[in-house]
Amino acid sequence: MTKEKWGFIDSGYCSPAFNMAMDEALLNWQSKGEIPPIIRFYGWDPATLSIGYFQKAESEIDIEEVKRQGLGFVRRPTGGRAVLHEHELTYSVIVPESYPGMPTTVTEAYRVISEGILMGFRNLGLDAYFAVPRTEQEKAALKTPRSSVCFDAPSWYELVVEGRKVAGSAQTRQKGVILQHGSILLELDDEKLFSVFKFSNDRVKERMQKSLKNKAVAINDIAGRKITIPEAKVAFEKGFADGLSIELEPYVLTEQQLLEVKAIAESKYESDEWNFLR
Repeated sequence: MTKEKWGFIDSGYCSPAFNMAMDEALLNWQSKGEIPPIIRFYGWDPATLSIGYFQKAESEIDIEEVKRQGLGFVRRPTGGRAVLHEHELTYSVIVPESYPGMPTTVTEAYRVISEGILMGFRNLGLDAYFAVPRTEQEKAALKTPRSSVCFDAPSWYELVVEGRKVAGSAQTRQKGVILQHGSILLELDDEKLFSVFKFSNDRVKERMQKSLKNKAVAINDIAGRKITIPEAKVAFEKGFADGLSIELEPYVLTEQQLLEVKAIAESKYESDEWNFLR
């Protein structure tokens, strides 16, 4: 049985605006049938705080501290909470909603796509599994997360190792296309992460920070060895191929496509109007 061929893009390290513009452009091209389904890996230059589409930037984020630390800042087109993108492998998946075997519900589609991430963790020798909220209290927590921080907020089909969250993902559906992107943490600098959020007082900040350490963990804190970005890329590229039963082929953007990405980055994701829209 022949496997479906998907495109694979490794963008390397890009600016925050370019990263989000690329994901949006891929979604647009996919909606027009111009490209195959895509798996994309990327990094961030500079290290960047991204916030979810529905978050209130100025009330939740200390923008001056973000600037003082030389961090990038961008609003994602997807929901979810804030993520500090630094020591991580970021991925995106762009696939039609009508793709064979793709569930119609967001949570089930998330589980199917995340099989690729699950397999990637296992390729690194980590015993990852999906945790599903079971009690009504856990389900209610999904609707009203107490924290602005992604890795502190629970989600359906959370990927965990040793009981702690190891990947954070968000999804949007537009124009008949699913865009899911997320962070696979190699290292977590919780001091830096919590320094860019606003808290009512230091006690609340300390409590949240302690809570995060109990809920989330980076790969290199549990792997027993240092896993590099190149090693992670190999593991997760194979993970997506195996988890989704697909064949990945390198996809190279044309000059015209690159110009489109840059235009979206400049007009939208570099603008205060977008980044501070709430």
